[in-house]
Amino acid sequence: MIRLGLRLAVAGGREALVRLVAIAAAVAVGAGILLATLAGVNATNAQLTRYASLHPVATTGGDADPLWWSTRRDYFHGRQILRVDVAATGPDSPTPIGVPRTPGPGEYYASPALRSLLDAYPADQLADRYAGRDVGTVGPAALPSPDFLLVIVGGRPAEVAALPDARQLTDVAASGPALPDTVVDLILGVVAGGLLFPVLIFIGTATRLGAARREQRFAAMRLVGATPRQISAIAAIEATAAAAVGTALGFALFLAGRGALADIPFTGMPYFPADLSLRPLDALVVALGVPAGAALAAHVSLRRVQISPLGVTRRVTPRPPRGYRLIPLALGLAGLAFAVGRRPNTADGQTAVYLPTLLLVMTGLVVAGPWLTMVGARLMAARARRPGTLIAARRLADNPRAGFRAISGIMLALFVTSTATGVITTIVAERGPAPIGSVEAATLTTVLGEETTSVPGPLLAELRAIPGVRSTTVTRKLENPHYYASVVRCADIPPAYGRCAGGATVAEVPVDFIPFRSSASADRVWTPASVRVEDLAGLPVESIVVGTDGSAAARERARTVLEAAYPTFWVAPNVPGNFEADFANLLRGWRQLADVVIVVSLVLAGCSLAVAVVGGLQERKRPFSLLRLGGAPVGVLRRVVALETAVPMLAVAALATGMGLLAAHLFLKGQMHYALTPPGPSFYALVVAGLAACLGIIAATLPLLERVTGPETARSE
Repeated sequence: MIRLGLRLAVAGGREALVRLVAIAAAVAVGAGILLATLAGVNATNAQLTRYASLHPVATTGGDADPLWWSTRRDYFHGRQILRVDVAATGPDSPTPIGVPRTPGPGEYYASPALRSLLDAYPADQLADRYAGRDVGTVGPAALPSPDFLLVIVGGRPAEVAALPDARQLTDVAASGPALPDTVVDLILGVVAGGLLFPVLIFIGTATRLGAARREQRFAAMRLVGATPRQISAIAAIEATAAAAVGTALGFALFLAGRGALADIPFTGMPYFPADLSLRPLDALVVALGVPAGAALAAHVSLRRVQISPLGVTRRVTPRPPRGYRLIPLALGLAGLAFAVGRRPNTADGQTAVYLPTLLLVMTGLVVAGPWLTMVGARLMAARARRPGTLIAARRLADNPRAGFRAISGIMLALFVTSTATGVITTIVAERGPAPIGSVEAATLTTVLGEETTSVPGPLLAELRAIPGVRSTTVTRKLENPHYYASVVRCADIPPAYGRCAGGATVAEVPVDFIPFRSSASADRVWTPASVRVEDLAGLPVESIVVGTDGSAAARERARTVLEAAYPTFWVAPNVPGNFEADFANLLRGWRQLADVVIVVSLVLAGCSLAVAVVGGLQERKRPFSLLRLGGAPVGVLRRVVALETAVPMLAVAALATGMGLLAAHLFLKGQMHYALTPPGPSFYALVVAGLAACLGIIAATLPLLERVTGPETARSE
């Protein structure tokens, strides 16, 4: 059987050879993308692991001298700089990962990306924050990404011990907990699933290429005595041979493009090429799973031959799908709705709730697709006024599974895209950085971590002397702070941030004049405070707010001056949104991941669509030829092919987009208590462009119809 199957696969004439090459090429593309997806997940996990290693947990015990360690966040031009202050307490203190020795007082190591910034900008904007001697470069072992900004600063034990979140370590390899929260895990899972589903559909569609033609040949073999087991073996060998060749080519494509993939910032930061690797289990799953899946697809495509070879000749209409196919979709949506107000307290519990339910919704869309296609086809047939429309509708209604198979990849692509984009758009709107050009983006605030009732006059004078600085304001702590966390003299409030009510002398204000989830406004009237103006000087200083003209140079010079004046800061002087700079970077990464999902998924869906349309034409070339001989114009046949693909595709696109935004809304309400912020016009433009490209693919296959439906094709074989 093996020899016969291989002979039929490679020596079955031009048609068999073309089919073999087409299947191998399609599987190569799918396997290459599948390998890149798995490697990307591994690389992302490596990034997150090294990021977690920069937040080690305190360790004690052993004979080693402890190492003092404090991790803080600094900012430059909106980018986060991770600053690690260390101090060895003895010769046996552990050495931080990525550097040859622990830096001493007045020494620091900088990552390559940070060193480029230090060389590119004036010292008063960045380098003066790390007064001392540059003793070397942080190695890749400590960096999540080649573009990561990291500085390891040496100090004295007493100085580092006084810094916020200082801890003693006897083992620097004891990483802290995984930094990404449930949202990150969810996005990665949905992205991986969103790419895997179209890949598998594409491979399955390609494997089924020419299925009807092979059904007839295998049915003839059944009629002359071949058993169902023998037919299954031959079909599996033919499909496995093509898939094995395609899988090997997929590995070659992945290895050839790995270096280029590493440079693409899928998560907001590029990968190290070594991180974009495959685990042995990943390679084994793809190497064995893809050919096995191809063999299974071949077996399923020939199931009518297994039942009865005469059924292939008669082309018996398959049973219509039933309404119970909606159950998985309903269960997935119900799971998301049930989680609203019942979010688990732990990150693992949240992941266990949201990830399976979203994947269940995706599976439910695929399972319900044939039933939805059948219902839509019957509605189209009931309203048909032209022969082409009626033929297309009747064909879809007779075999909705085959009609949906061609567009299932598009459904999943749009669902994943809509879900990811809805989540990202809402989080950006709720927690994103200050808009460029706004008053918020021009405001720099430092919250003092030390108790003091005065700010040195020379410091304020130095800040005001910086070109671009327009105001400096000192706020004071309230004894019982609430939403408005500090107080300030009304005369000191800059006009850009509002004013006091008539007759008030002291106002209650946020520490940076920016109300929570609101914007600065010159028209804002602040609530009067019960503190007397003469008592302000005795209250502790809460913050120093510096208003600038919005230029990056003014902000960074002011930040450098403030860090030098208050070196024990918990969070560096920041612009609203800087505080979550790492989260903002993840947002940008998610947006890029969403773009990757959109592009790759629609490309795969388009390829699946092209393969399905061409395969359908090949399978129906004899019926179409008979219609042409009976007087049907080629234009009518083209309309049939276009309608039976385009109409369900557009309907499914609307459904998938709506389901994706609904799933995003339910997730946001349950996980973050946010209402969905609708995506902007660019999202819908991208969806329309993708669907237009798919319609173009359909149109590109139509000229093939006239060539394969000539009179010679109508002959009986």
